[in-house]
Amino acid sequence: QVQLVESGGGLVQAGGSLRLSCTASGRTGSVLAVGWFRQAPGKEREFVAAIDWSGTVTRSADSVKGRFTISRDNRKNTVYLQMNSLKPEDTAAYYCAADRTVGAIMEETLYNYWGQGTQVTVSS
Repeated sequence: QVQLVESGGGLVQAGGSLRLSCTASGRTGSVLAVGWFRQAPGKEREFVAAIDWSGTVTRSADSVKGRFTISRDNRKNTVYLQMNSLKPEDTAAYYCAADRTVGAIMEETLYNYWGQGTQVTVSS
């Protein structure tokens, strides 16, 4: 099993920044693809960004391109989501997900491990 813990959420004004962290523990192995998803109240969960096991390949949703950056530090078993120029529509619960595979995965059904989520609220 792989356990994921997100941190770094909070309340921020529009235009501000936050950095989310997702730390993995347990039987992570040497290959772990990670993605970030978010779910706003009354809406379906949506893809935000993903990174491959090595950190060299990333994917992001059009709605966050140029504002959010995903990265990882495998020595710390941690993936980061740097969020800049935040907008009120970015308000959501943010979840990280992982699976023992190599690629940067955009499809949430392909992830077997999920964190509990961290709330991000952007005020206007």
